[in-house]
Amino acid sequence: MPAPGVCNNILSTRNIKSGYGTIAKPERFFNQDFKQLKQYCLTKRIRFYDATFPPANSSIGQQLLNSPELNSAQVEWLRPALIVPNPSLVVEGISRFDFRQGAVGNCWFLASIGALTFQDEIFEQVVPLDQNFDKDYCGLFHFRFWRFGKWVDVVIDDKLPTINGRLIFVSCKDPTEFWPALLEKAYAKVCGSYSDMNAGTPAEAMMDFTGGVHMCIQLSNPSANLWELMYRAGQCRSLMGCGTHPGETGDNIRLENGLVQGHAYTVTGVKQMICQGQLVSLVRLLNPWGHKEWKGDWSDESPLWQTVSPQDREMCLHVSDNGEFWMALDDFCKYFSTLDICSMYPDFLDRSSPGQWKTSFYGGKWVAGTTAGGCLKHPKSFWTNPQYRVKIDKLLDEQGERKILVTLMQMPDKRNRCHVQNLHIGFSVFEVTEEYKAVSGKFPASFFKTPVAQTKPYLNARDVMEVLVLKPGEYLIVPSTYSPNETGSYILTFHSKEEISIHENSECDQNYNSEEVEEPMSPRTPRNGTDDENKNIFFNQFCDKYEEVDAEQLQRLLNETILKGVMKTELFSIDACRSMVALGDTSITGKLNGKEFVGLWKKIVTYKDIFFRSDVSYTGTLSLSELRNAIMTSGQRISDNMLNLMALRYGTASGHITLGSFISLILRLEFTQDIFRELSNGSTMNLQEHEWMYLSMYT
Repeated sequence: MPAPGVCNNILSTRNIKSGYGTIAKPERFFNQDFKQLKQYCLTKRIRFYDATFPPANSSIGQQLLNSPELNSAQVEWLRPALIVPNPSLVVEGISRFDFRQGAVGNCWFLASIGALTFQDEIFEQVVPLDQNFDKDYCGLFHFRFWRFGKWVDVVIDDKLPTINGRLIFVSCKDPTEFWPALLEKAYAKVCGSYSDMNAGTPAEAMMDFTGGVHMCIQLSNPSANLWELMYRAGQCRSLMGCGTHPGETGDNIRLENGLVQGHAYTVTGVKQMICQGQLVSLVRLLNPWGHKEWKGDWSDESPLWQTVSPQDREMCLHVSDNGEFWMALDDFCKYFSTLDICSMYPDFLDRSSPGQWKTSFYGGKWVAGTTAGGCLKHPKSFWTNPQYRVKIDKLLDEQGERKILVTLMQMPDKRNRCHVQNLHIGFSVFEVTEEYKAVSGKFPASFFKTPVAQTKPYLNARDVMEVLVLKPGEYLIVPSTYSPNETGSYILTFHSKEEISIHENSECDQNYNSEEVEEPMSPRTPRNGTDDENKNIFFNQFCDKYEEVDAEQLQRLLNETILKGVMKTELFSIDACRSMVALGDTSITGKLNGKEFVGLWKKIVTYKDIFFRSDVSYTGTLSLSELRNAIMTSGQRISDNMLNLMALRYGTASGHITLGSFISLILRLEFTQDIFRELSNGSTMNLQEHEWMYLSMYT
């Protein structure tokens, strides 16, 4: 049985602090340990069989099985030694010309591995070369990918899908070379199936190869220094891919100019040369099909090659239908829609030397009703989004600019890639003025007026990125979805040259709120409360002969008094009353005496009053935003994470909180925070660092 979600989060945090998830210590995908599996197979003298991604139709996927190529064919999964004699992982080095696309529409992935072949260091991170088909071969291979903030080691067996002994998907021009087919299978396992690799952009796989920085450039409106940026990217171990404009049907139709509509290409080089006395900027591109090339200016047969120096012509021109060609930068911007640059570091942005940039990751969630406030067009709820406070003391580069590279990436909520529905995401940046510097919790709605920077527009993309040029000071960065109440997870990444102070600003500050709320009341001195004598009369009606009440007696007392006449609410459950007895039982008898009951009663009456004052919608229940206000009114502080947990634990199916659930919740919250105060001896304690203490509220 898997650990509860909170436990998983805590374990994940501990693993990150221990270095797991880095390229040196990648996490085990599906908890499969490559070394242990290999040792087991060698000891038992067996070939590895991967039950988590079996050689079966489920790993291909129904979409491909229904395609014309596979619909009536007999698919057979074969190990490379049964396909060709003497198979190898790599034959005479790696090259962008090694492979051809197969039956799955994953040109975006193949364009990415075409770019990968130019960077030996990155290639060897993704494809460990200390594995082959000779010594210690047992049908087991592994590959490494960066997946949403951490590196994972993916184990596969080497059974590959074939028809009549020929590979169905990617294949090599040298039939004995298998690194592209095995790499594709490992990535298909990460995506869910081969079918799940259908359609995409090169940036997705290039990010999974580098784990670094992604910049997407819209070529319809490129910057003036586009060629220089591409040149620097090529010098900084970057991967570059691009895509042509999609046609009306979305099919990959070859145009008269030789390009293919809606198709991904690899950028394999850039060069400037003198043509008829003018400096021209050229881009070299590769079609992952391995054929079908551009026919315009600077193509293989273009007469323009006769106008450049023999040295440039000999260096650049190779007349063959291998899928690679040159074109002018202006034509590149005209016929291609986007350019994606992915690099391990943001060095290409400003000629920085490697290692100067520092990176930090922050994971979070947008939860409908609590932390999914939508964009600035929704001012009443925008403030409920996650908030990150950034302090910049000094961040100067050689040109005197202050730069932070911020990336927002949304994480999938489904196992299979094709089932993932991306949200429209973005973030806004606000300067913290002197008026608000004393705020210690979430900033109120009144703070969010004009951002100093923001992503435009909100994109339905896996990630969005902005280079922020900021002066020293304090800032608040708010990631959000475009519409309110859209649930999703994300990673917010900061790249900077100097140390900057960043912390999540998620706790509600009782002194600031989006709406006017009454001053917090002390549970020990309620307004309009019943006096102690009347409380004792109630108590005596339900207590036993020892003048005590147990959980069952307390349940009857509360339901017949506190909830009497209250509509649209659930009764106090026996479990809730047992919890109340445990919380109020200072004498540790398992029951409440008269004094303990009076103390509990005062709190319940107070929290009942807060409940109905917070129920501004007059529904008899609290929405999640009303719950936030009710907790703040009670004088408590709560983080976004804990608010989300409370909604899961105490909310109804619609996410609303009844009176009985609210009182049970707030009593536990008060009790737990009392423990924190005792443990910390009066000092402020970070609730997220002690999140395990709240498990009692979640279980």
